[in-house]
Amino acid sequence: MIVLDSSFLVAFYNERDAHHAAASRLMDQFLTGAWGKGLLLEYVFLEVVTVLLLRRDHLAATQAGRTLLDAEELEFVPCSDIFQNIVDGFSKQQGTHLSFADVAIAVVARNRADGFLLSFDEEFRKVSGLHVLP
Repeated sequence: MIVLDSSFLVAFYNERDAHHAAASRLMDQFLTGAWGKGLLLEYVFLEVVTVLLLRRDHLAATQAGRTLLDAEELEFVPCSDIFQNIVDGFSKQQGTHLSFADVAIAVVARNRADGFLLSFDEEFRKVSGLHVLP
């Protein structure tokens, strides 16, 4: 399993993103099963559709959202059950400036994906126990 971060998904769905080509190559690998099933956090879904709405348009955001929710390769991860763990991790972080959603990603990556994460966010590389791709 591997957690998909919003920076990866936004880059994939936005052709104008600086990381689009790399995200497309990584998506090809993911879809061939290189890392197993992908984990899509509720918070990541919210970030992706919001950023695509702002950077592209409503149609692009809606289409990407529907594709993500319908993808058999992905497991949707609601965040309410782990909310307190995220609050604790957010308040205790040292040496990083992870957003609340990013702390949730780190928690799920560690607990459910052996630390594996697809992201272009360099801040994740400062977190022990994570294996950030690319």
